Amino acid sequence: MSRPVLLFDSGIGGLTVLREARVLMPERSFVYVADDAGFPYGGWEEEALKARLLSLFKDLLHRFDPEVAVVACNTAFTLAGADLRAAFPGTVFVGTVPAIKPAAERTRSGLISVLATPGTVKRAYTRDLIQSFASQCHVQLVGSPKLASMAEAYIRGETLTDDDVRAEFSGCFQEREGARTDIVVLACTHYPFLVNVFRRLAPWPVDWLDPAEAIARQARRLVPALDRLKADSRPDRVVFTSDAPDFATRRLVQGFGLSPLV
Repeated sequence: MSRPVLLFDSGIGGLTVLREARVLMPERSFVYVADDAGFPYGGWEEEALKARLLSLFKDLLHRFDPEVAVVACNTAFTLAGADLRAAFPGTVFVGTVPAIKPAAERTRSGLISVLATPGTVKRAYTRDLIQSFASQCHVQLVGSPKLASMAEAYIRGETLTDDDVRAEFSGCFQEREGARTDIVVLACTHYPFLVNVFRRLAPWPVDWLDPAEAIARQARRLVPALDRLKADSRPDRVVFTSDAPDFATRRLVQGFGLSPLV
């Protein structure tokens, strides 16, 4: 029996990564873990959240023995990625960090915005990425305290007002010396669920950089390919840390082909 790919997120945002990973690894089974009991991560103190992540992964890695663990959450990985790798050296981790390097390579105007949670915005890891890969660009960091929760509500079928959404991302659009922002990095895996709303409300067209495909490609590089489809008949599974997701969320993950772990 093959070992699964573990895909972890604070909520259901990592489903954007799961969608891409399944395309690239059709022979693999997946265990999707949503830390809905801890969601959203924005209000957590850093040390408390780091301790939570280390505790969760100690249990998850023991239970599932994954081929690779994909941390599909910028906030979690920029905070605890190094600690996870140090604590569990036998596990291969694929992390999620703001896509600042590809944004710097693509921009024509030199004006880039990073739309993220407040935790990702304030992280030294994010500043180091800017210094290493985008020092010749003007990078605007925009921390939204509400967008991850709004994206979860939206994908479950709830209605959002344009004004509420616009208030969370309008700071991404900058004009300097006749140039305009031309790339917005979506530095939270929840945000691609809202990208069509962003496009409709944006004051001018930009490239919305979704990290999901790049994360999935990195996982594919690290996961040995099997020469048969779905190496076992076990369905892809989902774990909610609350053990009590609401009906809309259960229906959503079922629509993604995920079965509750029993």
